[in-house]
Amino acid sequence: MQEEVEHRTVTLAISTTKLTGRVLKAAIRKLLASWKGRDSPKIPHGKQTVKQLIGQNAGVSNIEVTDSNIKSFERVARKYGVDFAVKKDASVRPPKFLVFFKARDADALTAAFQEFTAKTVRKTERPSVLAQLRKFKELLKNSVIDKVKRREQEQTR
Repeated sequence: MQEEVEHRTVTLAISTTKLTGRVLKAAIRKLLASWKGRDSPKIPHGKQTVKQLIGQNAGVSNIEVTDSNIKSFERVARKYGVDFAVKKDASVRPPKFLVFFKARDADALTAAFQEFTAKTVRKTERPSVLAQLRKFKELLKNSVIDKVKRREQEQTR
């Protein structure tokens, strides 16, 4: 360990008008931060390209998705911390999407897909609020017309 420290030399150039302890401390802190960043390359997480995903040397699997609402899936996948890549296959109508993911993320991806499908099913089951409002408006209008007709009939009797 001692030999390693003795053989390593560092050149640090600081441009300042007055060299104080604070300036020296800040310069050394920046130097150490740059070394830390250089030693460990950043591994991308979440959505990434297929090339980046394959470059992580983890087995890659894929799932075919035909739903065009892939953005909501991305939100759920980020929630579960899944590393994935989306590739669009536009050669078929409607376009299908291939979702590539690391093999070790299979369990997390299964949970993400379950939540995603539950959300899409809930959306299709729920009727539009505007459609419901129109329906109730018509019912109310018809009931008001019926009341007016009854009142007129009672008055004529």
